[in-house]
Amino acid sequence: MTQFLRADPRISAVRTTRNRAGALQILRDDPVDLLVCDVSTPGLDGPHLARALARIDRHPHLVFTVPARQHPPRSFELDSVEYVDKPVTAERLAEAVRRTVAASTDETIAVELAGVTRFIRRSQILFVQAQGDYARLHTATGSHLIRVPLTTLEERWEPYGFLRIHRSTMVALPHVDEVRTVGGRMRVRLRGRTLQVSRRQGRHVREVLLAGAGEPPPRADHAQSSHEPRVADAG
Repeated sequence: MTQFLRADPRISAVRTTRNRAGALQILRDDPVDLLVCDVSTPGLDGPHLARALARIDRHPHLVFTVPARQHPPRSFELDSVEYVDKPVTAERLAEAVRRTVAASTDETIAVELAGVTRFIRRSQILFVQAQGDYARLHTATGSHLIRVPLTTLEERWEPYGFLRIHRSTMVALPHVDEVRTVGGRMRVRLRGRTLQVSRRQGRHVREVLLAGAGEPPPRADHAQSSHEPRVADAG
């Protein structure tokens, strides 16, 4: 993994350790943007590590490498946890780096309701639905209406992992848990919500979700970022 990470031009530095104490020491001395950890590393089990990271003001994006189809439950006290199936490949790690770069430039959206303005992050959005000239943003805790057309959001957010699955619906691919076909119609599931995929978009959606790391590559004009993530490879 260290070789793959050091070969990625978006990464400015890689530090390695083989135990929990070493990882926490690195985080205290020199905060990193991405922490890659084998799920079986002694002393670095998921819940304990995630709770430790949650207490850090600027906690890193946490990636566990796990045996295929044996992902731990998503019950950590941290919203930036994901998994890379073994055997780990350069492509799968590159996708984790891409997500980290995108997260480091997370957009904040102001939403208003009854005179109260709240702020949500793009990374919190599960899916978006069109409502005329407006768009409804759905998060894990509720929904918010903003006066921006879905087509505008699609163009703006597609480089960050959003995909149109229907003329009125766009989903955030990092939150998609499952894709299935029932009665000839495709559906995707996000955090317990099931959404219909249009017949026209079905083939493209399946290709995107099942190919490689599961997300479309960023556009060329978004491929580079001025923020080069620092990585700790624990394990």
